[in-house]
Amino acid sequence: MEKIRWGILGCGKIAKKFASDLKLVKDASLAAVASRDEPRAKEFAKMYNAETAFSSYEALVQSDKVDVIYIATPHGLHHEHALLCLNNKKAVLCEKALALNSAQVKEMIEASRSNKVFLMEAFWTKFLPQYQKVTELISAGAIGSLKMIQADFGFRAEQPTPQRLYDPKLGGGALLDIGIYPVFLAISLLGRPADIEAVMSPYPSGVDEQISAVLRFNNGAIAITSATFAAWTPVEATIVGTEGYIKMTNRFHNSVGNIEIANLKGSQPVAVRKEEGFGYQFEARHVDECLRKNLIESPIMSLADSLLLMETMDRIRAKCGIRYDVD
Repeated sequence: MEKIRWGILGCGKIAKKFASDLKLVKDASLAAVASRDEPRAKEFAKMYNAETAFSSYEALVQSDKVDVIYIATPHGLHHEHALLCLNNKKAVLCEKALALNSAQVKEMIEASRSNKVFLMEAFWTKFLPQYQKVTELISAGAIGSLKMIQADFGFRAEQPTPQRLYDPKLGGGALLDIGIYPVFLAISLLGRPADIEAVMSPYPSGVDEQISAVLRFNNGAIAITSATFAAWTPVEATIVGTEGYIKMTNRFHNSVGNIEIANLKGSQPVAVRKEEGFGYQFEARHVDECLRKNLIESPIMSLADSLLLMETMDRIRAKCGIRYDVD
């Protein structure tokens, strides 16, 4: 079996984690990396045994040594970089958030379809064993009908503060950076919200330092989501049904997360398969499988899923008066 040849666009922190986990994917190889900082690209390539280091993104997308590109730049640049890849017939796994707003996501979807090239948002949580276990339990009726979801994500930004966190030109703000995880959990389990209310505390740049949203769904269920750059939170999720609840602890979005299920008789932990690595290998394996089937869209993390997620984020931002230049 020939290996799927991966390229990585952007050589930051998350790119390093992905490159490390790519070694756990037996039918994949790291063919090339690219950074506009040439020494950084060469250092990254040496560290993760990439075959080629490029000093421009254009050289990466034009390389005949690459089948698919993982985009690991800040989300304010995802639209530009994804279009660059797709228009050069390179399959794309793009970090979340997929773009800054739903208009950009629609352009990316159109480019994927017109070029007949694979595109998927790298929402790794959806491919992790604990998330899949949660959906299995819910589908089996283990907690009855869903009624409420509560989820948080917060950390206190380190000093000096990374520019991407608060710069509106880069899509800064807690919602798009980390609030996307609680929102994803809510809509992935409950669908499109019928109504949304939201509040935020602004940073001096105008983006949200803290934000909370209440989502109501047509079946009467409610989700309460929150995100903050001002304090550390438990990063937990509680999924409540008519017959009990599931609690996702120890960073619910992450591969290290744990699950317990409870009802009136008590609670018990749920066994979840664990692997070495950070957890990015699961989504990479799925992309490899899609490419081998000549798919241009994932059946698990579909483009409709990504569009609904971004449309929901747009609605939350609108409630809070958060705007980006591209809106």
